[in-house]
Amino acid sequence: MELENNSFVLGIDVGTSSVKAVVLEPVTKEVLHSESRDTRAGLESECGAQGKEQDVCQIIRALNNCLTALPSDKLRKVSRIGVSGQMHGVLFWRTNQGCHWINSVNLRVFEPNAVSQLVTWEDGRCTTDFLSSLPRPQSHLNAASGFGCASIFWYLKNRPEFLQQYDAAGTIQDYVVSVLCGLRKPLMSVHNAASWGYFNTRTKTWNTDILQEWGFPIRLLPNVVDAGCIAGKTSYEWCGIPQGTEVGVALGDFQCSVYSSLTNSTDAVLNISTSAQLTFPMPEGFQPEDHPSPTEAVTYFPYFKDRYLAVAASLNGGNVFASFVTMLAQWTADLGLETTDSNIYTRAISAAVSANDTHLTICPTLFGERHSPDSHASVSNLTSAELSLGQVTRALCRGIIENIHSMLPSHQLKQSGIKRIIGSGSALARNAALKQEVEKIFPFPIVYGKDVDSAVGAAMVMVQE
Repeated sequence: MELENNSFVLGIDVGTSSVKAVVLEPVTKEVLHSESRDTRAGLESECGAQGKEQDVCQIIRALNNCLTALPSDKLRKVSRIGVSGQMHGVLFWRTNQGCHWINSVNLRVFEPNAVSQLVTWEDGRCTTDFLSSLPRPQSHLNAASGFGCASIFWYLKNRPEFLQQYDAAGTIQDYVVSVLCGLRKPLMSVHNAASWGYFNTRTKTWNTDILQEWGFPIRLLPNVVDAGCIAGKTSYEWCGIPQGTEVGVALGDFQCSVYSSLTNSTDAVLNISTSAQLTFPMPEGFQPEDHPSPTEAVTYFPYFKDRYLAVAASLNGGNVFASFVTMLAQWTADLGLETTDSNIYTRAISAAVSANDTHLTICPTLFGERHSPDSHASVSNLTSAELSLGQVTRALCRGIIENIHSMLPSHQLKQSGIKRIIGSGSALARNAALKQEVEKIFPFPIVYGKDVDSAVGAAMVMVQE
C-alpha cells in the first residue's frame, strides 16, 4: 500500500537506556524532527547482579513523553509507523489486559497493565551450565543468556508458576506494536524471533517439536512474519497520531541501525555504543549452516528480503570505557577529591590522544562474550614506565578495538569484498583515541559522520514497503 500524499512516517526505537522518535519525510527521507528520552528503567533483579531487568511502565512513560514533544501538526499527518527496539529480551503480558488507554494533557496515551518486568539482552542469569542443559536448537544461532527462549526456560525451571500468569510474550518493541494494534496474538518479525533462539530462519518457524518435548510453554510464542510487513493499524488515536495508522511489525534495532547507514554492499559498519558490532551484508542467496560451534565469534543475523548480515557482536564497547571512568571517579572520591565523571572522561581521552605509544595490554572483556561467556578482563605487560593516565587509557581503547577485530579480522573482511568501513556510534563519536585505534588496526578507509540510527532505519523500512 502506498503512502498518502503529504503524509509522514514515524520511526521509533525502544533502546536499552533511551527511546527515540523521528518524523521522516518519505520522499526525501529527510528527518524533520527528532526527540529522545532516557528511560531510567533499570530495576533490581531477583537474580542479583547477574539479572538485568527494566520497568516497562517507565519505558512506556518515556515513549509517550517522547512523542508528545514532537510537533502535533506533523503527528496528525503520520500515515505509517515503524518500530524497532532492543533485541533478545523478553517481557510477558495478558493480551486482554496488557494496557489501558487514558487521556493525558488532552492526548490519548497507553499505560502498561498486567505486564511483567522486561528481562533485557544484558541478563546473565542463564549460566554456561544452565545453557548446556538445554536442548540443542535446530537453528544457525546458538542460545545465550539474555535470549528470550533461554530466559523462558529459566523461568520454567525456577519459577514455573510465574509463567502461568500470562498468555503472551515478546520483546519490548513487540509489546508496543501489539498494544497499538490491539492484537489478540502478538506478531514478531524474523529479526526478533531469531534473536530469541530456537527459531529456524530458513523455514521461518519456531523449533516447536524440540520445545514441546522439553515442556516449553509454546503458547507464549508470537506468530512470526517477515521483517517489513504491516502488523496492523492503530486501534486508538495515540499522542495525536490518527486512529487507523498503519504499524509495521517490530524490527531489531541492530538491523534498523545498519539499514539507516549502509548504502554499498562493499561497506562494513563498525558501531561502538554501549556494546560494539562489526557487520557487513552477505551475498544474495547465502544461507548459514545449522549448528555452529558455540565458540564461533561471527554470527549471521536475518536482514531484509531473505538476506543476512555477518555480525561480530561484542558485549564490550562503550560500557567498558564507562566502567573505567566510574572506577577512576570512585578512586578520586576515596582520596577525598571532587570532580565529575564527564571531567574524568574528557581528561582521560585527551591524555590518551597525546600519550606515547605503550606496550601495556588490556583485554577488555569485562562483560564476557556470547561466544566466550566465562572470559574476563585482564591487564598485562605492566611496567613502571607505562602507568600514566594517557597510556592506560590508550591501552584500553586499543583493547576494545582489538577485541572486535579478533572476532572479525581484516583478512576476512577483504575476502568478503569489503572496501571501506563506516564508523558510527556514540562511544566512537565522542572518543578520539578510539578513532585513532580503529584507523591503526583496520587497513581500510574509515568514513565517519554517517551515523547509524535505529529509529531512522525503522522509518525508512516503512517507506520502502
